[in-house]
Amino acid sequence: MSEFVLETKNLGISFGGLKAVSNVDLQIEKGEIYGLIGPNGAGKTTVFNLITGVYRPTEGTFYLNGKELLGLSQEKINHAGIARTFQNIRLFNNMTVARNVMVGLHNRPEFKCSMLESLLRLPKHFKTEKAMTEKAMEILEIFGLEEERNTLACNLPYGKQRKLEIARALATEPKLLLLDEPAAGMNPQETEDLRKTVQLLREKFDITILLIEHDLKFVSGICDKIMVLNFGTVIAKGTAKEALNNPEVIKAYIGK
Repeated sequence: MSEFVLETKNLGISFGGLKAVSNVDLQIEKGEIYGLIGPNGAGKTTVFNLITGVYRPTEGTFYLNGKELLGLSQEKINHAGIARTFQNIRLFNNMTVARNVMVGLHNRPEFKCSMLESLLRLPKHFKTEKAMTEKAMEILEIFGLEEERNTLACNLPYGKQRKLEIARALATEPKLLLLDEPAAGMNPQETEDLRKTVQLLREKFDITILLIEHDLKFVSGICDKIMVLNFGTVIAKGTAKEALNNPEVIKAYIGK
């Protein structure tokens, strides 16, 4: 098995002859919190879309724990162990907080129940439903959302909606969790709560995290390593201090 949870080799994609991302070589070790940063339009979310199967790479490939995932569907990549959140929160707004997390649990074999068992309301259906509810509550407690379990997702304040989306992704039991601008739109207190939550996820679940974020203070305070993209190419990588002090990175963010 590979020593890396995620490894990409010369990963890239072109749209109509225009290279959106090229030659991205990521190596993320188990338990790391890894940051992917860069100015707007640098190609960060495109990298996420390549890793999660939204786009198929036109060059290069990628591996999860040494297993190549190139060409797999989004569903199969998720089942392999990669989960993500989005820049724009995507919750089931008219479902309760608990039900949103239970949607993520459906991905796991221990909570499988056949359509026939559910339609006929057989004992397996009720047993599975009870187990899922209990597991959902365990996850909600980690995020401090247990009191809102019966609240509709659309009625949560913004910071808690962000937490719920991460909780739902965690419910799929991923090996690698991708967070796309998790602190976007948060006030300082919400951002600090998020930082503590992300660190707790690593400590409690030994989970590996790749995140995109524009808040450089947040990134430098939480990430073990970072990669910086600009115009779809890698301009620096290393520790936060090394990368953020790189002249090319400074130039990309603030100009000459």
